[in-house]
Amino acid sequence: MIDPLIISIALGLFVGLVLALTGAGGSILAVPLLAFSLHLSMAQAAPIGLLAVMVAATIGTIQGLRAGIVRYKAATLIAAFGIICAPLGVWLAQRAANQLLSLLFAAVLIYVAWRMWQQSTENLAVDENKPAPACAVNPASSKLFWTASCTKRLITTGGLAGFLSGLLGVGGGFVIVPTLHKVSNLDIKSIVATSLAVIVLVSASSVATHITQHSIDWAIAIPFTLATVFGMLAGSVLANKISSQIVQRGFSSLALLIAIGLLVKAFI
Repeated sequence: MIDPLIISIALGLFVGLVLALTGAGGSILAVPLLAFSLHLSMAQAAPIGLLAVMVAATIGTIQGLRAGIVRYKAATLIAAFGIICAPLGVWLAQRAANQLLSLLFAAVLIYVAWRMWQQSTENLAVDENKPAPACAVNPASSKLFWTASCTKRLITTGGLAGFLSGLLGVGGGFVIVPTLHKVSNLDIKSIVATSLAVIVLVSASSVATHITQHSIDWAIAIPFTLATVFGMLAGSVLANKISSQIVQRGFSSLALLIAIGLLVKAFI
């Protein structure tokens, strides 16, 4: 039998590589891979995945802050409601049946796989008929216009991302990034950097709640997290050398396969 430490490190390196190639959304693979490979329940794997997400997102956030592309007010608003809703997700995760959590996670993976594949085709053409965004940037001040519609969308996004973070151990980037892309005219680098800032705050809240309500297997969590960071830093060298369409479709296919695996496992 392979040592769990070796499995943890190998998984962390792989998840880190995926993070480097796909961005924060790649962290969604951490929990199911941990559950499959180390025979953990979804509730046990969730805080471990969240810890790795939090540390990896912190590195990305620092880089974004240095570049001045993090939208502080938007990130604070989204994160505030994410932090409020995260404990509810953790509370449900600790009480829900593992089969139910597996089914919910499979549904999320299928959605993410579909969105990623769709995005790979959208990148081939620019949508010139895109309507004016609710959160538009003022060219004169470089600040967002805060409309009622914009505020409502960001609050809803934060609440949903926080709830899923606590429930399934995901960062929430797959919710935050598409929403910011849809409701604002921020460039993708600013969107990702802002999303990472939110993920750091919400993940920290979820991890803290998990620690107070349920113990974390640190023998797995620490090597997995360190390996994830190392894999992400090493994988960043390859990020600009592989076609984004190939990466997106490869990730989409992998996410779908893992979702199918979760569904099969849930009914065996």
